[in-house]
This record gives sequence, structure tokens and C-alpha cells, in this order.
Amino acid sequence: MRMAFLTALIFFVGCATQNGGSGSSGTSSSGSAPVTGSGAGVKIVKPATLADVDSPVEVCMETTGYTVEPAKNGVNPGKGHHHLIIDVPLPDLSQPIPKDGNHVHMGDGSTCKSLTLSKGQHTITALFAQGNHVPYDPPVKHSITITVN
Repeated sequence: MRMAFLTALIFFVGCATQNGGSGSSGTSSSGSAPVTGSGAGVKIVKPATLADVDSPVEVCMETTGYTVEPAKNGVNPGKGHHHLIIDVPLPDLSQPIPKDGNHVHMGDGSTCKSLTLSKGQHTITALFAQGNHVPYDPPVKHSITITVN
């Protein structure tokens, strides 16, 4: 019984601290270097995954271990801005993120974006990138799936 409890506890803690998991939330502003380890990341906090929503959809992110700043501030360790990747795979992590209808840049340093999406199911991935729009590697990301009514 005790071993089963410890195994379950270790599993729960491991899952809770994965990228995008629970832990401290909000936009980090401590230091200039990213937090390394399982507590650092980005999370889409609005809307909830599997939510039924109306268009336009407001998508909001929080970061842990990274500081959100405008792209015009350049490349600074542990800092950057959000991008939303809609219904397509992640782009090449060694190149700047494209800018089109499926790759939405938030280079102004904002944490929320209103998206006009067609009816149906959509997958939205928040991808955090440096000031030059090149994502961190490994990627700092979180995905949700929603249905637009």
C-alpha cells in the first residue's frame, strides 16, 4: 500500500511539473536567464482546452521562468514574446517563425490575442521565441484544442 502511494505521488509530481503543467504562473520578471528545469514554460490559460467557444476567440498565455518583452528589445537571454501557431505543425526551430494566417506574431509583448477562427475544431500552440522570432530550442510551447461554434 505504501509503495503504491509513493509511486502515485512521484507520478503526480512528475506530471504536474512538465512544461505547461501547474506550478507558479504569471509572467516572470526575475532575472534575465530562463529558469531551467521542469517548472519553466508557457501555458495557454484562456480558453481552456476542449472548450466550445465563439469567434473571435481571446487566447491568453502566462509564462514561468521567462520574461515577456517586445521583439524590438532584441535577443535577451530568458526573454522573448509569444507566437500562436494555428492548425499546423511547429516551424523549423532554427529559423524565424513565419508570419501568416497560421503563424501569429505577438511581437508587441502582449499576452492575449483575439483570433477570428472558422467553425470547427482548431489546435492552437503558443510558441515562445526570442526577439529575432527564433524559438527557444527545446521549444517553450503549450497546445490546446478548441471547438468554435
